[in-house]
Formats: sequence, C-alpha cells, structure tokens
Amino acid sequence: MELKEKVAAVIEKVRPALQGDGGDIELVEVLAEDKAVLVRLKGACFGCPMSTYTIKGYVEQVMKEEIPEIKEVRLVK
Repeated sequence: MELKEKVAAVIEKVRPALQGDGGDIELVEVLAEDKAVLVRLKGACFGCPMSTYTIKGYVEQVMKEEIPEIKEVRLVK
C-alpha cells in the first residue's frame, strides 16, 4: 500500500469523530520528503478554537501510531 493510501485510510478512521461534532476533515497533500500530512478542517471544525488540539492531540497522534514514518500533521486553510 502506498503512503498516500495509508494516510487516506487513517483520515477515514478519524473522520467519524469529527463528523460527530458537526465537522469534517479533508486530506490535502502528503509531503513524503517532510514526512508530513496536510489537512483541512471543514464544517464546525473550521475555525474552532479547539482545532489545533484536534489536529495535534488527536489526528496527529493516530496518524503517528498507524504510520510511524509520518512525523507531523499540519492544518492548512
């Protein structure tokens, strides 16, 4: 399985938790060289004061557990 496919699978895994709060997450890009994932929050998650925690404390943690080569998840507007 390709890195982008693995990342997309993790996004699908975390998506229901965000949708449960009226939001959503979109995979923007996988930066293989930087070992980083770029995502965009949508719906109620977009602009939420807790969005940084959602990305770093939840999405990034799950991503690192599932795909150890990923080092960072970055939020883009």
